[in-house]
Amino acid sequence: METILFDRLAKQGHDFLGARYPIICGAMTWVSDPNLVASVCNAGGFAWLAGGNTPVEILEKQILDTRKLTDKPFGINLITIAPLYKKHLELMQKLKPSFINFAGSFPRRKEVTAAKETGAKVLCFASTHSIALRMIDYGADALILEGMEAGGHVGHVALSILLQQVLFEVSEVPVFVGGGIATGKMCAHLFLMGAAGIQMGTRFAMAKESCAHKNFKDSFVKARARDAVSTPRFDSRLPVVAVRALRNKDTDEFGKIQLKLLSQLDKNDITKEIAQQKVEEFWMGKLRDAVIDGDVSHGSLMAGQSVGLVDKEMSVTDIINELVTDTEKELQKVSRMVK
Repeated sequence: METILFDRLAKQGHDFLGARYPIICGAMTWVSDPNLVASVCNAGGFAWLAGGNTPVEILEKQILDTRKLTDKPFGINLITIAPLYKKHLELMQKLKPSFINFAGSFPRRKEVTAAKETGAKVLCFASTHSIALRMIDYGADALILEGMEAGGHVGHVALSILLQQVLFEVSEVPVFVGGGIATGKMCAHLFLMGAAGIQMGTRFAMAKESCAHKNFKDSFVKARARDAVSTPRFDSRLPVVAVRALRNKDTDEFGKIQLKLLSQLDKNDITKEIAQQKVEEFWMGKLRDAVIDGDVSHGSLMAGQSVGLVDKEMSVTDIINELVTDTEKELQKVSRMVK
């Protein structure tokens, strides 16, 4: 199928990323490994290799392994609140990736500068218009708007609002969007709104090339959109970044962890920094339990609300082909409507 309208509207994202299609596989700790990243890139998309809190030597090996599996561009996702974040940023100076994305919380100006000094294009998340302008001022080459509908670490604003606050107002840099997206029809309308590209996580976690355990994927197939819930923050002294995941016993356990850490903060038995580290270690470990070991009762089933639109496992190639085809069909439909 010819993709004339898709190619026209996706040109900005295509030119920026160097990918055939500006359809991005978001970074998912334990899931976005070299095989999945390379598979997405070889199929014409773009993908982030998840830094998470991976030991530095392992992250270096994963980057080199990915380069062996694909000659297409891909990026490295760095979690600013991960204990090994600073060492990961130092590693970028050595390996000089093509793209770097900051996630978890917002990077400082000097961190964006350090990333750009590697020669990489830098993409930053933005959850409000003011933050978008700040990230651009810091030197971000592009923005990613990710609504609270997304899985994993999320903000508190829905994508429908972010589109109006940021996508419609910012023209200085390309703006990519994500959160709650799973279909080509939705992609078509986001491109019409001006999005440079689309980012998805949950859809690619279900790919055949995804290393996620069968139990993990089966939970996604059975889940409804409302089953993907966001964790609460109990106290400003413990600046927990909200995490969206399928509700299970682990969800309740996280609440108890927060209360325990707050009690320790009250008694000065622990510092704010260590408390935050304990939170991230909890999520990293629980996510591994679910993704790798298949413990869907106590592990973390990080998923976006788009999980309610995912009902089967497909190959990466089939996912991208379906998205591109359905996007083009919807754009043609809209074109006929406005003639």
